[in-house]
Amino acid sequence: MFSNIIEIIILSIVQGISEFLPISSSAHLNIVEIIFDFNSNSLMIDVSLHLGSLLAIVFYFRRELLDLRNNQKLLSLLIIGSIPIVIAGYIISSTGLVNLLENNLKIIAWTTLIFGIILYLADKSKFDKKISSNLNFKTILYIGLFQILALIPGVSRAGITITAARLFRFNRFDASKISFLLAIPAIAGASVLQLKNAIGQSFEFNYLILISITLSFLFSYFTVKFFLDYINKFSLNIFVIYRIIISIILFIIIYN
Repeated sequence: MFSNIIEIIILSIVQGISEFLPISSSAHLNIVEIIFDFNSNSLMIDVSLHLGSLLAIVFYFRRELLDLRNNQKLLSLLIIGSIPIVIAGYIISSTGLVNLLENNLKIIAWTTLIFGIILYLADKSKFDKKISSNLNFKTILYIGLFQILALIPGVSRAGITITAARLFRFNRFDASKISFLLAIPAIAGASVLQLKNAIGQSFEFNYLILISITLSFLFSYFTVKFFLDYINKFSLNIFVIYRIIISIILFIIIYN
């Protein structure tokens, strides 16, 4: 029982911190599960981890979400930007392609490295576009198409959407805000698919699920707060360096 609690605590912290940083939560969860040889295969734990992150981002942007009632354009933009990953996610999940990608350290190592470099190149942009005046249907659709790449472990949903928004010349803060708002339907959709796959699996709403939701919520919320404060002052280089270090460590593990 104690080992299960420790496992849930570690997974919740990793999920909460990595979901909204450009470093890939799925990659880190896979790495942690492989390195520590965690034996929990409960889909309900996966659902609860993502539910905690979803509740955190909804709570953080609660004012913006409530304002969507009076901002039909932004609501429409978020819907359009979310359509590509919803369709792609459903196809990958229903065809079983997701099983070919999960727990593959080679894929994680290469995507962590390659998309870290792409993030660096995109972040060199000196332009300062803002959501209020520059986000349109064409741009959000392209960002949504980029987001499909996040279905590959190691790419990072936050990383690829921030990269895309920076390529379209949005400033770091607004690029991150676009990423976080698009995260809401993306995480919700992933949770629904996980819940669908979990139907028929015996489970009960116990303390482990409650712990995972709570910790994932707390770490996700404070990570979003930290990140948005951080990028107002600094570049994304620290995350690029981190991704390169992680990829090197993974290559050492793989080829040794």
